[in-house]
Amino acid sequence: MHLEGNIVLRDRVVSGRVGFDSHIREIMPLPAVVERYILPGFIDGHVHGGGGADTMDGVAAIETLSRFHLRHGTTTILPTTITAPWSDVMNALRAVAEVCDRGLRDGPRIYGAHLEGPFVSPHKLGAQPPFTLEPTADHVTEAIGTGCVRVVTIAPELDHAPAAMKAFAQAGVRVSLGHTTTDHAGAERAICLVCAAGGTVGATHLFNAMSPIEGRRPGPVTALMCSDVAYGEMIFDTHHVHPASFRLAERVMGHRLLFVTDAMRGTGQPDGPSQLGGQDVLIRDGVVRLPDGTLAGSVLTLDQALRNAIDAGMSLPKAARLVSTNAATYLGLHDRGMIAPDLLADFTVLDDRFRVIEVWVNGKRRV
Repeated sequence: MHLEGNIVLRDRVVSGRVGFDSHIREIMPLPAVVERYILPGFIDGHVHGGGGADTMDGVAAIETLSRFHLRHGTTTILPTTITAPWSDVMNALRAVAEVCDRGLRDGPRIYGAHLEGPFVSPHKLGAQPPFTLEPTADHVTEAIGTGCVRVVTIAPELDHAPAAMKAFAQAGVRVSLGHTTTDHAGAERAICLVCAAGGTVGATHLFNAMSPIEGRRPGPVTALMCSDVAYGEMIFDTHHVHPASFRLAERVMGHRLLFVTDAMRGTGQPDGPSQLGGQDVLIRDGVVRLPDGTLAGSVLTLDQALRNAIDAGMSLPKAARLVSTNAATYLGLHDRGMIAPDLLADFTVLDDRFRVIEVWVNGKRRV
């Protein structure tokens, strides 16, 4: 098989042909090609729902939301839980594990789950329902035991959090600081703890549900941005994060910044009422809010995030890294995230207005 077009490599765009089977076999330059862009498949490490479905609803819903995001260029996805009673969280993790084990026919790759909640601060819930729990050893062991948790969000100031972060890190789970009241020093201690345990540390939706940067109180955002090793998710719908704040974070963090959608059930649905974690929310003009006005997840897709980055001044190769390459590095997925020989043949093909026209997974066209 082969695709011809403008191939988006890590640092440049070249006209040519990509030859592949299940993996990329060659990249051949051509003087003239079809006016379209071939990007590495997108990777979304934080997505609650879409197309009317939610991770917490079980296997069928996980399949529905995954296929929805596939149509927007996502070829690897981590269905994400929300703060809920522990039995509901575990049921959702088991459902993700089931879909991971059997795969999703004609869908994206389900890499595993992002466990966002219930190990978060009751004082920084954002739109999370009020079912927070401390990350006790029993809870941590049970979650790890599902075999599907790839990322966990933890507020490091919680009781038992240091031991939990160490245990998750040693199990190969990315530890993401978020929904937290911790300060700059607390975030630095957490980063050091995770690294000392051999783990990888991130930030759950950088800037959101954490203290802001102030001159005399730098907060966790500064610790995460200035670290040499911490990664940061960003919901770049331009509602959660201003374009100027995005440009600052990208300039400081570079390859450590990655886009996620944090998409909820109503993504892809018309404006109007919807649900998030059993709570009523209202979608209006691309923004989701609780009745009290609190931002409540997003209706973002990664193709729109890429277009937003380009509108904010990013080159296409930089924008592609934000929706693919950087997430692959963060998650340790060294077999994808770039167009290069011997990597998986996962492609998202865009037209000249950066709209998705084809999606390929494992060398097979899915969209």
